[in-house]
Amino acid sequence: MTDQMPFNDDYDSNNSGNPEFIELLNKQITRRSLIKKTAGGAVALTLATSLTACSDDDNDQAATPEQEIKPTSTLKFTPVNKNTSNEFTVPEGYEARVLYALGDPIIDGLNDWDDSQIPSGASFTMRSGECHDGMTYFGMGSNGRYEEQQANKGLLVLNHEYVDSADIIHPANHTHGFGEKDIQLTTGLISRVEDEALREINCHGVSIIEVSKDLTQSVSINKSSVFNRRVTAATPIELRGPVRGDVLVQNKISTDGTFSLGTINNCGNGYTPWGTYLTTEENFNQYFSRDDENQTISKKFALDRYKIPKLSEYKWHTVVATKASLASDITKHGKITAQNVQSLYDRWMVKATEGVDATQDFRHADNTFGWIVEIDPFDNRELPVKRTALGRFAHEDCRVSRAIPNQPLAFYMGDDSRGEYIYKFVSDAKWNPEDINGGYAIGDKYMNSGKLYVAKFNFDESTQKATGEWIELNINNPKISGYLKYKFANQADVLVNARIAGDAVGATKMDRPEWVAVNPHNGEVYVTLTNNSERGTTHDVDAANPRQYIDTIIKKDKKSAQYGNVNGHIIRFREKGDTVSALEFEWDIFLFGAEANAHKSVNLSGLNDNNDFSSPDGMWFDPRGVLWIQTDDGAYTDKTNCMMLAALPGTIGDGEIKTAAAGDRLQSTPVGAKLDDTKFRRFLTGPSGCEITGVTMTPDYKAIFVNVQHPGGVWPSNHGDNLSKGKGTRPRSATVVITRKDGGEIAGEGLIQTEETAKL
Repeated sequence: MTDQMPFNDDYDSNNSGNPEFIELLNKQITRRSLIKKTAGGAVALTLATSLTACSDDDNDQAATPEQEIKPTSTLKFTPVNKNTSNEFTVPEGYEARVLYALGDPIIDGLNDWDDSQIPSGASFTMRSGECHDGMTYFGMGSNGRYEEQQANKGLLVLNHEYVDSADIIHPANHTHGFGEKDIQLTTGLISRVEDEALREINCHGVSIIEVSKDLTQSVSINKSSVFNRRVTAATPIELRGPVRGDVLVQNKISTDGTFSLGTINNCGNGYTPWGTYLTTEENFNQYFSRDDENQTISKKFALDRYKIPKLSEYKWHTVVATKASLASDITKHGKITAQNVQSLYDRWMVKATEGVDATQDFRHADNTFGWIVEIDPFDNRELPVKRTALGRFAHEDCRVSRAIPNQPLAFYMGDDSRGEYIYKFVSDAKWNPEDINGGYAIGDKYMNSGKLYVAKFNFDESTQKATGEWIELNINNPKISGYLKYKFANQADVLVNARIAGDAVGATKMDRPEWVAVNPHNGEVYVTLTNNSERGTTHDVDAANPRQYIDTIIKKDKKSAQYGNVNGHIIRFREKGDTVSALEFEWDIFLFGAEANAHKSVNLSGLNDNNDFSSPDGMWFDPRGVLWIQTDDGAYTDKTNCMMLAALPGTIGDGEIKTAAAGDRLQSTPVGAKLDDTKFRRFLTGPSGCEITGVTMTPDYKAIFVNVQHPGGVWPSNHGDNLSKGKGTRPRSATVVITRKDGGEIAGEGLIQTEETAKL
């Protein structure tokens, strides 16, 4: 697509200079010395013979005859073939319907989407936003409260991450563009049109919509539901936890630092055992511009570390407010009035004004974003809540550990940028099942008080043991309080600048930590590491991020090359003693993304044409233990569109030590057991140009919801069984619902229901 809005979640935000946990040879690795990923180009892998106690054999031998072979679950749906068509493809016997697309109204009385008559910016407070992402289904009982096992009626809650293209959501003549218009905006000669800015602001955030499923498994939206609403980048949201009231979140709008205006760049998600939704604020940096003239040295260091640009492409700070602003939802709770509505736009410029304090300007406006936000889908009266105890960074996802009575809860999170970290927050409070449906007050109980940790991964070459440690991010740690690059004022400062605290304690730089999934059967935690073009150069290769190679891509007869960890991988770990408060863990790499024909030092998981993939991103365990893996890829798209696969994982330690292509050498790393395509196969492919993301399911497993983000071509207007109404051919992000034609369970053809899984 042309005139694409600015969005880049593949940037290196980590300039800390932390050493990796394996000391490597101090030398530059050139592109010429990299190991090519094709079998023909890998003949130089001669270092394998010099690595002791390592094996790169596939080790595919069957069990001995003496072993008793018990029936196990398998995947029997027909695997979907790789393709580059502008269509949504599902297995034989399944059907996919477009349920909810960009611009669709969520209340009666609003016109359907029409390309030729773009709705007003204010109307998007009651329309679907853009770039659908993380998503959760909440069953709803007859009393209008959360009921976990209710499959036929519920609330579908989903994120809207960013605005993909101005040419999709705006009329033809708009002020957001490249070239001369942008030059004028840069020099301040013209301002963004307010209705355009409002449309973009309101296209971000979250949708809450009521859905129902009938006996034929057909799903529909109830537009008359009192629960339908939008949370946007202009909705007042309360700040709670240790940072509430601190000077670092005070500003002209919230002089006491108790609330924030809006949530933005909502990517992955999570849900709590008491029945609320967790939305994550990822690349919030791209919306802000900055003026450093009167900023302190510490503030400028933090702005650099969080990659706040000099000038945002969105340029919302240039808007001059008019009465149209009051049609947005920003005045509903009395936080914004007609007198200060200009602050809706001014806040996007991070600037300190000489002679005044933080309550009179927006020097800390960026600090009000980058949090985990809790939304109670069943409560449309209280404000959503930003949970500051969980730290501030580019949150990609947030998954809660298994809810075990009388045990604390852990919230696992990834920071999606090259070379960033994996975190967990452990609650002081212990889980009590009576807290279900307790709303924000219960969120206070489990998410306001606890300990925030960052992960450090270790691998002992001599023993071949993969272990890790959790390091608490606390001002009492001398490495944090005495950090030379940044002077932390207090614990609130540590949480606001969690990335810098992670630098101080020497956390392990990872290959873009994205979504997290917790295995419901054993509590093991999985994290997608999407890719890293700087692995092996800026970021040294290590056992947890072991690959560096070249990928040649051919598109329209043009060749290009990508470097580093091109196809990504999925790491998993298990807490010591299966206790979420443990400070140690063991780990291995569950799967490596790769093309089926790649050399075994790249395709370490032995993928074939039915399950090869690249750049894992979205990920979720359903209660049966099926792991759904989604891709957001730019490396394999010359051969296939992005996809979703289903996996039946084993457990940590079920594989072996293998050797990965690491530039001009090999790197030992623990790899999970090879999964053939009875345990791992492709379930769907999306239309060309899209990312597949957001996955959730009704608790009877008969309807699964998936999001298509930034599709190309004319999808979904060319999609059959399209429930979403709308005229025109502009591509639109959308939620798709998939069911089986025979009304059976999704991917249930070969699953064995044990007594254990039946209870989940």
